[in-house]
Amino acid sequence: MEPSLLKLLQQVDTPTVCNAIEVAQGKRGFSKFTRGTVLASDPNAPALVGYAKTASIAALAPPDEPADVIRARRMAYYRHMSDPPRPAIAVIEDVDFPDCIGAYWGEVNTTIHKGFGLAGALTNGVMRDLGDLPSGFPVIAGSVGPSHGFVHVREIASSVQIFGLRVNDGDLVHADRHGALVVPPEVIPDLEAAVRKLLDTEKLILDPARAEGFDFAAFQDAWTAFEKART
Repeated sequence: MEPSLLKLLQQVDTPTVCNAIEVAQGKRGFSKFTRGTVLASDPNAPALVGYAKTASIAALAPPDEPADVIRARRMAYYRHMSDPPRPAIAVIEDVDFPDCIGAYWGEVNTTIHKGFGLAGALTNGVMRDLGDLPSGFPVIAGSVGPSHGFVHVREIASSVQIFGLRVNDGDLVHADRHGALVVPPEVIPDLEAAVRKLLDTEKLILDPARAEGFDFAAFQDAWTAFEKART
């Protein structure tokens, strides 16, 4: 990913990227995004942009494998999270969903992942310690809760599902308080231009609508220019 594209994607929200992908594809119908409502640990944080580092966890019941197997997998998980590429986002499926009870994302785990250089986390599971999470590491989660339950890692670098969005290890993900999406690889070369075109096109309607004296006649003119630019 070009540095200029990364910087731009960090400056725009996920709905903007959703629309820009359709601009790049030249059609409506892009569907690789989450469904439902997410919770953001810091709603004012910049968007999360990075390559997915995936895993799955569970917490409702104790693991049924030997303790040394669970411990070895946990260390393998952290090794995976510490490895390149960067920028990266931890994308973690809680397989107990929708009955998640184990807050994997608290003060300790977020601080570890931030220390590894990850940009943040996306999960359908639980977060906690909201007043103590490190700055600069947003968590987009499914719920908030007090307990870690019997949380343990199930799989590493697996294909995961977060609110209906299928994410594979290494996918380019964009996420914020609205939800998340996976950027199709084929649009990446054209995405920067598509975002800029979208922002310029929206100004054709937004600038007049925000100006003094905006009325239906001004709307008609602005909308005509807006529709022409979108085609």
